[in-house]
Amino acid sequence: MSKITNREYAVPFVLVTTLFFMWGFARSILDVLNKHFQNTLDLSITESTWIQVTTYLAYFTMAIPAGLFINRYGYRRGVVVGLTLFALGAFAFVPANVIGRLGVFLVALFVIGSGLVFLETSANPYSTELGPHDTASSRLNLSQAFNGLGSSIAPALVGGFLFAGGSVDVPYIVMGCVVVVAAIVFSRVKLPEIKHDDDNADEAQSGLNNMVSLLKHHKFMLGLLALLSYEVAEISINSYFIQFTHGMNWLEPQVASTVLTVALMCFMVGRFVCSFIMQRVAAERVLLVCAVGTVACTSSVLLCGDSRFGLYALIANYAFESIMFPTIFAQSLKGLGGLTKTASSMLMMTPVGGCAFMLVGIVADSAGFLAPFYIPLAAFVIVLLYTLSINSKQCDTTSAA
Repeated sequence: MSKITNREYAVPFVLVTTLFFMWGFARSILDVLNKHFQNTLDLSITESTWIQVTTYLAYFTMAIPAGLFINRYGYRRGVVVGLTLFALGAFAFVPANVIGRLGVFLVALFVIGSGLVFLETSANPYSTELGPHDTASSRLNLSQAFNGLGSSIAPALVGGFLFAGGSVDVPYIVMGCVVVVAAIVFSRVKLPEIKHDDDNADEAQSGLNNMVSLLKHHKFMLGLLALLSYEVAEISINSYFIQFTHGMNWLEPQVASTVLTVALMCFMVGRFVCSFIMQRVAAERVLLVCAVGTVACTSSVLLCGDSRFGLYALIANYAFESIMFPTIFAQSLKGLGGLTKTASSMLMMTPVGGCAFMLVGIVADSAGFLAPFYIPLAAFVIVLLYTLSINSKQCDTTSAA
């Protein structure tokens, strides 16, 4: 069994993994805000989707600038910039709450989203680099498991607070304070920069050239499409969960936020378990099993109609989808060497798939609560086709060896 990381990278790996918890917590709150703002600002489902759309548009618009910055200044400074933007956006919720208009909240969420993309563009590839190449997928899944921990805590903790009448700026004030402390720590700690033989000395220029080079990497482009499809499915389901279960008359919003926490705990456990399985079984094979599971679960939600079995299938889906982002991410970066930082920034544009939640809202408002699940089903089918492709290539490589 290969080591998950090397001794000299143990401390950097632990520090970077804490970041995964932070942005998991921040992104998961969006799923609660969606229903909360419908209640407090009298919004329709379609109108409230701007919460997700604005945050994930920040990923699309800021991922390339983040990648260029990290190419030039390194992972540690990218983390510090990300944490600083995160804190500024969080504290902006105080004046936004006083004004009480959706547009002001959206500005604050865009700033937070910009911070998160710097964090993710730095931390995701850095985690894959901190140890043996053959355990990169396992290592990133382990880091991402703590992302799942943050995601699972947020709906119950923040949802319980907000749906009980708490002020929306309080959770963000607390987050802002925690993030400021983290920014101070990362500004003082020295993280080793990973160098590659084919790194370009002119990093600012090479970042632009690398994007052109990556367009010619067939495997990377397939991974980019698969990751975008996954983000469409995952964010659509998460953001729609509370509204869907309430609309189907299964759960009240406060109970639904607690059940969402249970589902996200399944998500977290799935990442922990699969991280260790991948130290013994090829990541491509584990991903294939999980892709089949997501297609089966989302199909079950649609086929079960009003039956509560659909709720159980939906919760089970979280366990199957748990490893998709880190595994596809790590697989897409394999063998890219000096292109890794730029490739990471391009992959971090994929959370723009969260904007598909607006389509979910439109379909729900016009065709009922069940119909939107055709959107994540189609996205998971694309991921399944990708996993079949990389497993086929893995078999060909093994046969040739």
